[in-house]
Amino acid sequence: MNKTQIISVINQKGGVGKTTTVINLAAGLAMQDKKVLVIDLDPQGNATTGFGLSNIDSKNTIYEVLIGSKEFKNVIKNTSINNLSIISSNVDLSGLEIETAGDNKRAFFLKDKLSEFLEVNKAQFSYIFIDCPPSLSLLTVMALVASHSLIVPLQTEFFALEGLTQLMKTIERITESLNSELNIRGILLTMFDKRNKLSTQVETEARNYFKDKVYNTVIPRNVRLSEAPSHGIPVLIYDKKCSGSKSYFNFTNEFISQDKFLESAA
Repeated sequence: MNKTQIISVINQKGGVGKTTTVINLAAGLAMQDKKVLVIDLDPQGNATTGFGLSNIDSKNTIYEVLIGSKEFKNVIKNTSINNLSIISSNVDLSGLEIETAGDNKRAFFLKDKLSEFLEVNKAQFSYIFIDCPPSLSLLTVMALVASHSLIVPLQTEFFALEGLTQLMKTIERITESLNSELNIRGILLTMFDKRNKLSTQVETEARNYFKDKVYNTVIPRNVRLSEAPSHGIPVLIYDKKCSGSKSYFNFTNEFISQDKFLESAA
């Protein structure tokens, strides 16, 4: 695919492996020589610290871009991984909703800024991943309006599918009124525990309901996956042989195959 793909990784529920997926899919693609940019759109700044950067830096973040005091090109930072850059975030972002309350075009802020940037820097990145906050807030709406497609991590636990219903309704409303191009690229099952019967039940239900929208790769529960962020590196580098890494390497390959399939179908 020639144009830069903007993909949000989204789930309004916290702790489902959203940031972990952004970090490791972005790293996996960068390792395969794809140029990748991650936009941390979560005020907690977990994707920022997950790549070893500080989420206290208040000068060059996505917040500055959205309030119009900085341009995209001036806040892009390198990570320790070749081909992989990030626009960091911090707690300032949490005030954006109140600060822009009177602006009826605020849902388009991110889309407009990204469009301006990509107009001039068409070939700089193959993929831009947006790490969304764990809520259906203004920031999430901004991400949905700016994106071409979505990856939804779904934990294989009780209530997981129930929580997804609310997200689907939001996506439907956005496609009807603000972004008709938006589609769900795929649903990624996370935190799978093969010893737990419930994990298998949720997987079966998800595959029956969402059919081929559910990726074949399943991400297991894995201690190394939870340890890696505290070291500021993706698990693919922290411990490339653990089960979490193997799954994310597989997921990266499945993601690339999906691209080739979409390309040939276009």
